[in-house]
Order: sequence, then structure tokens, then C-alpha cells
Amino acid sequence: MSTSVLKAPGELILERRDVPTPASGQVLVQVSAVGVCGSDAHYYRHGRIGDYVVEDPLVLGHEAAGRIVAVGPGVSPDRIGERVSIEPQQPDPDSAPSRRGEYNLCPHMRFYATPPVDGALAEYVTIGSSFAHSVPDSVSDEAAALFEPLSVAIAASRKASIGVGDRVLIAGAGPVGLLCAQVAAAAGATEVVITDINPDRCAAALGFGATTAVGPGEVPSDLDADSFIDASGAEAAILAGIASVRPGGRVVLVGMGSSPTMTFPVALIQNRELVVTGVFRYANTWPAARALVTSGKVDLDAMVTARFGLDEVAEALDADRAPGSIKAVVYPGRTGTPS
Repeated sequence: MSTSVLKAPGELILERRDVPTPASGQVLVQVSAVGVCGSDAHYYRHGRIGDYVVEDPLVLGHEAAGRIVAVGPGVSPDRIGERVSIEPQQPDPDSAPSRRGEYNLCPHMRFYATPPVDGALAEYVTIGSSFAHSVPDSVSDEAAALFEPLSVAIAASRKASIGVGDRVLIAGAGPVGLLCAQVAAAAGATEVVITDINPDRCAAALGFGATTAVGPGEVPSDLDADSFIDASGAEAAILAGIASVRPGGRVVLVGMGSSPTMTFPVALIQNRELVVTGVFRYANTWPAARALVTSGKVDLDAMVTARFGLDEVAEALDADRAPGSIKAVVYPGRTGTPS
């Protein structure tokens, strides 16, 4: 099969690899579409994200969809032919977090496109059968691939306990921020304020669930948000967002900043009894993602702004630099001649 391989920062090659064989409990998926995440671009440009360092050749891509073409022992052959959205997690089912239902926190997790685990920018991948989620024909391949970032937004919204009539503040109008806005609106929030330093992104946000989109310094002083979700990772945005939350409100940190340390307004958090929490990936979110998309409450197809073949991955990874870009998608079945 054809596979896009990151050999070193800024160096991608297209090479031939054997089609993987599904192990017990796994399925083999012919990949139809792969969304490009900011983490993929970061590995491509810098070779690392925090403690995760690309030391050996790595296949990028963790937002994926496709069709089951083979199954391993223990999986019903009736699944062959199913269109699926891939949840790119491979936890240890016997770890304490997994037994609690918090498998995203499994210390032995093998996650697509996180060194040293290969991702989905290939024609075929294997995944545990229970992590290959069936999707109806009404859902496009692109949307099915983007169930993954939508799941991040669902996890964040659940942590924020967003309810009917809530006022929600979101920092960062990138793909995850836009998805958080859509999920917040679907959860019943009547005021969704999103901030970004990029005016074009602010303008786009108004078409994806935001009721107000402004620059970071333009948040109404009397907002008193019920919850604040940071999808920027920027310290200034986080501190400003915390200050905009009402007493007893909730703060959810999604964006991964460049600094491992940050000065928090501890007195403010204590005096207002704010609940501050992080989000690390997701767990048990795919059924909600499918329901939101099939009901029309979340529009994933409209977020796709560029499409590429497997021999154009370098261009796909730089697509976020183009004006108006939201989400690029790679089609592994569309390729030139690999080396």
C-alpha cells in the first residue's frame, strides 16, 4: 500500500508498505479520508510536541474514516463493508482508568500519529473493532473523519456542563474552537462568544454557532460567562477568559500552549469558586458525534476548505497558512507513484 511517512522535520516521503493484518479483535480499514490536525503540522514543522518527540519515521494523521475490508479473529465478518469513523485510540483495557470508563487517560495508550505509533495517512490501517464506529450513508467520508476533532469539542462541552440558556466564552476560532461553538449552541447555550486575533476567523465563527465574535480585548465586561473554554493555548487568552467567568462557573482548558507553566489567578479562582479542569482527548463521544451530525446540529462538511492526495501531504500540512483555511482533508486513495 502507499503510505506517507515523516522521515524528519520538513521531510515527507511516499513509500510502499505491506498492508497490515488485523489481529484478534481488530478490523482492517481502507482509509477514505483523513483530516489534518494542528498536531500533525506541528510534528511536521518541529518534530515534537512537548514530551512527544519524533525519533523514528512516523505516519501522521489521526482524524480518519474509511470502510472495513477485513476482520481479525473474534470479529464478526458481517462488519466487512461497513463505513466507519475511526476513534484512533488503543488503550489497555485492563488499566485502572480504562476500567473506570476513562480509557483516554490510560497510561499505556497507543494513539494514532503520536510517537512511536503510526497514524492514518496510508491506504489501510488496523484498529480495535469497538473503536471503528459505524456511520450511515448520510454522513460523508469527510464528516466521518472529523468526528475525531468533534469529539474533543464534545468532551470539552461535557466538562463545561453547558446547558440551556448558558452564556459561553470560547478563546480561539480554529477548528476545535469552531466545533466547541457548534456543540455549545447544540447544547442549548443562547450566547456563544468566541475570540480570536484573526478577523477572518472571527467572521467565519459567526457561521459556526457563535453569536458574537470579537478580538481578545473586546469581550463585554459584563459577560459573566457560565463557562469558558480555551481552544487557543495562549496564556493571555486564558487569563482574560477566567476573569470573564461568573462566580461558581467553569473553566475548561483544551488548547495546548507552548509553555508548560503558567501563572494562574489563584485568589480569583478561590474567591469565585471556579471549577478549572483540562481535557485530554475524549472517551465515549462517538455516539454523540454521530447524533449531532446526522441531526444537522453540527456541520462538519462546511469546515473542509482544502483537499489533497496522499502525494500532497506536505501541501496539506501547510494549508492552515492559507487565508480562509479551516480544515484540510487528505484522500489516501488519491496518489501518484510512491518510491
